[in-house]
Amino acid sequence: METTLHIHPTADLAERVLLPGDPGRALLLAQSLLERPKMFNHNRGLWGYTGAAADGAPLTIQSTGMGGPSAAIVVEELVRLGARRIVRVGSCGALRDGFELGDAIVATEAIAGDGASRALGAGARVAADGALTAALAAAADAKGGARRGAVLTTDLFYDPAGAHADPSAETAEAALAIEMETATLFQLGALRGVQTACALVVSDLLGARRGRIDADAMEAAAIRLGRIAVTALG
Repeated sequence: METTLHIHPTADLAERVLLPGDPGRALLLAQSLLERPKMFNHNRGLWGYTGAAADGAPLTIQSTGMGGPSAAIVVEELVRLGARRIVRVGSCGALRDGFELGDAIVATEAIAGDGASRALGAGARVAADGALTAALAAAADAKGGARRGAVLTTDLFYDPAGAHADPSAETAEAALAIEMETATLFQLGALRGVQTACALVVSDLLGARRGRIDADAMEAAAIRLGRIAVTALG
């Protein structure tokens, strides 16, 4: 097994991986989706777990932390350790009308408004893996549905320029939602030859109709998203 600097495996890594950003959400998903989960990593507070999913096959759930730079480290090291199919299961702010809190989005591509994906060679847009994304969309359709389209990846959660408060018409037209890790994941997937896809929960409404999801609703939506992702990973 290759030595890694930030991920210190204490259990086997599965070839298929779910990537929440939040370590607490990784624990929630492990408790909800895995049989007899074992801690895979706890170094640097990036909690990860491996166990058997509902289909009986092994699955690893590993948190990335916030933002592209942290996600890039985690994804790079997981790939070095043997991950081959990776689905980000995260949260986002909706940039368009018509969304409700807790809705699901399947990202078909990411608009690279961040520094990490650009440093890795991404152009203006970077695509998800087509086959895995199609499986993710089909699984979502069977479990309540999801919108599909581009998401905007950014480095800033609190943007002094006000992009979160009043997204431009151009950005709102191009992207369904805004988040912080997907472009990096997709670009690393392309560079390293692994399948990557992304499903997101709408945790915030950022247009004229503002709102933020409550903790209980976020937990329920995260578990639903995790189940969709496991189905897609097969």
